[in-house]
Amino acid sequence: MGRPVLDLAVERPPISAPASRSANAGGQGAGAEPERVTFVCPIRVGVPMTERGRPSENRGMGRLLRIRYAVAALGVVLTIGTAGYMLLGFRFLDALYQTVTTVTTVGFREVEPLGPAGQVFTIALILVGVGTALYALGAVLEGCIEGDVRTHLGRRRMDRAINRTSGHVIVCGWGRAGSSSQQYLRGTGLTIVAVDRDPARLACVDELHVIGDVTDDNVLAAAGIDRAYALITALDTDADNVFVTLSARALRPDMVIIARARDESSMAKLMRAGANRVVNPQLMGGRRMAAFALQPHVADFLDVVMHDDELDYRLEQIEIRADSLQGPTLRDIALHERTGALLLALRTPDGRFLANPDQATPIGPGSVLIALGTPAQLASVHKLARPRGGAASSALGRSASVAAKTGSCA
Repeated sequence: MGRPVLDLAVERPPISAPASRSANAGGQGAGAEPERVTFVCPIRVGVPMTERGRPSENRGMGRLLRIRYAVAALGVVLTIGTAGYMLLGFRFLDALYQTVTTVTTVGFREVEPLGPAGQVFTIALILVGVGTALYALGAVLEGCIEGDVRTHLGRRRMDRAINRTSGHVIVCGWGRAGSSSQQYLRGTGLTIVAVDRDPARLACVDELHVIGDVTDDNVLAAAGIDRAYALITALDTDADNVFVTLSARALRPDMVIIARARDESSMAKLMRAGANRVVNPQLMGGRRMAAFALQPHVADFLDVVMHDDELDYRLEQIEIRADSLQGPTLRDIALHERTGALLLALRTPDGRFLANPDQATPIGPGSVLIALGTPAQLASVHKLARPRGGAASSALGRSASVAAKTGSCA
């Protein structure tokens, strides 16, 4: 069976092309058909989630089912035995006592003298009940020895913790890229929910996590996508990343989605699928190596202010919201004089960057300040940018500074 094809028509936003290229556009002007993008997604149609890449967890769930069935069967035997002895004239407690001592082969004595009917019933109860009790005891001991009961209880605690979490970041794919993003996110105070189909990758992870195929919407729901702030997809193939991006964007149109692309040609597809940003590690790594070769001190400085938690300086972005600090110009808010932080750049509401902006630059809701300073200075900037009468901005107040210490799995 071939791999299923997802055929998606995407309306591309208008792009102002240079004059030299607009002449070659020909009939591709207004009224043109939307571009149709075809994604080949490696999904196994008809295969339930529990059969995709989770053999060890399936075995554990099979043992738990055996425990449940065995305990249920034992309960049925005890119920039938108690009811049978009550029909023979026993009181409830005496009937239950007689049933338990018979099934467990303890057999102290008969509570009441048994006639022929009672003896026949006891023989049948022994033949059925003793085997059921031994099977139930063996299933429970197997689950305890193999750790399935402990794993199941831990999974339930994990699910409850995820259900109580909101404003978290979902990291899909706990490989090198996914685990590296955790090192930075942890320092911001954000909660991380890791998702991977390989239990071995998550065995030593101390973050909240979900084991499953992230291309399944049920797994995204289990990770709390309806309450999450952002999703990072760093799966092994670009096709998987495209599919997860499409699914996440359909489930949460307002979510921030960051996707990894192994191939540069996939970056445009991921953007069309709904990603806010696409990262190509090879491209970024090549640019950083070139920067270290030509401007090592600049590259070192950016590394330090973004990722070194031992230095007292940070680089942060502060979004200006309605009813917060508004000038109408930078001169009016006197940022450096009031906080001591250095304003490096300003991003206008229409997306333009202004490096070392002039003091006469207007500022208003939707503008983003990129400032350098100590944690105390930047905290003062955040306080100024806080809406009047509003609560303090959280880590989602879009701090881009905090460096996290690298954790390792013992």
